Amino acid sequence: MNKFLKTIKNLVLPERDEVFLKFIESMEIIVSKVLTLSMIAVILFAVFDLVVFISEKLFFAPHPLFKDSLFEIFGLFLNILIALELLENITAYLHKHVFSLELVIVTSLIAVARKIIIYDLDKKGGDALVGLAFAIFALSISYWIISSRKKPPSHH
Repeated sequence: MNKFLKTIKNLVLPERDEVFLKFIESMEIIVSKVLTLSMIAVILFAVFDLVVFISEKLFFAPHPLFKDSLFEIFGLFLNILIALELLENITAYLHKHVFSLELVIVTSLIAVARKIIIYDLDKKGGDALVGLAFAIFALSISYWIISSRKKPPSHH
C-alpha cells in the first residue's frame, strides 16, 4: 500500500506532469480497448438475437407474416446499427485520440430516428413525438453546420 501511495504521489507532483499525462493517456487507451471488445460482444449477441427472433417469426409463428412484429424487427436492426456507430466512435477515438463530433451527431440522429420509427402513437401522446421531431431538427442542423465547416468554400 505504501508503494502504491508513493507512486500516486510521484504522479501528481507538478514536475511530473508529463508522466501523469502519459499515464492518463494509457488508461484512456486501455478503457477504449475494453469498450471496443465489449461493444463487439454486444453487437454479436444482438445479431444472434435478431436472427433467432426472425427465425421464430418465420418458422414457428402461426402466421409467418411480419405484420405484427415489423416495428420490433426494425427496432432490433436499428439497435445493431446504433451499436456499430458507437463502435466506430470508439475505434475512431483509438485512431486519433479525439472524438469525432460528426460521428456522435450521426449516432444521435440514428438513435432518435429509431425512436420515431418504433413510436406507437396509440400508446404515447403526440407531445413526445413533437420533442423527437425537435431533436431530429436540432441534430440535423448541427450535422449540417459540422459537415459544411469541413468543405472548402466553392468559388463561382
